[in-house]
Amino acid sequence: MNGEVPNIKKWVVFYAVYINSKKTVAEGRRISLAKACENPTCAEIADCCNHLKVPNAIEIDKAYPRDFMQRGRVRVQLKKEDGTLCNPAIPSRKQLMLQVAELVPRHPGRTKKQEAPSTSSTAGSSKSGKGGRKKR
Repeated sequence: MNGEVPNIKKWVVFYAVYINSKKTVAEGRRISLAKACENPTCAEIADCCNHLKVPNAIEIDKAYPRDFMQRGRVRVQLKKEDGTLCNPAIPSRKQLMLQVAELVPRHPGRTKKQEAPSTSSTAGSSKSGKGGRKKR
């Protein structure tokens, strides 16, 4: 276990912003908008990495420099010490981002969250003004 801690520094850094469909490329998104998912969390990304059999570690206290209000990042090991891939299906960071973005919407915690708001939908806005000219 002591030998594993320094190795985490060499692992790939994965911020949730990289696959967030609510962000622009300038704000840090790294994959196409069509393939990105809405507001992923570090825990969801780590669970997806576990599902893909890729070693990972969550760093809660770290923040993305461009959006420091969003806390947390995931360190992922793509290659072992000898240079071989941990998961042959994921050769690069970009491929990892695409596969995680595909899995996050199907995450068990996320499906429960999305069902609750859809049942309590509102009929429409109560105020319907015409937006005319202000009176003096």
